[in-house]
Amino acid sequence: MEEEASKGKTAALVAHFTLVGCLIAITMNLEPKNDFARFYIRQTFGLYITFHTLVIFLNYTAIPFAWEVLFIIYFGLWVFSFAGVLKNKKSQIPIVGEYFQKWFTFIQ
Repeated sequence: MEEEASKGKTAALVAHFTLVGCLIAITMNLEPKNDFARFYIRQTFGLYITFHTLVIFLNYTAIPFAWEVLFIIYFGLWVFSFAGVLKNKKSQIPIVGEYFQKWFTFIQ
């Protein structure tokens, strides 16, 4: 596990920096495929898609402080995921991480 994590760490780290970084990490992981990188690419891709979808939804609502709450939750989950990469440990994002692994199976 440790060797696999160290080989996929670069792609996993790149995936954490913007949605474009996530797309770059997908191409980095095409050959050779690495399970550690794939795990974190799916996690961050799901996090970005969820965040952007909620931002679009909140754009049409008048809920006070919703932006601040959404950003704090998003940033906390991002830090949790990023720390998992730095520790070379697969740490699923709480609540939704398991779903991201199931929904984004097209990321190989």
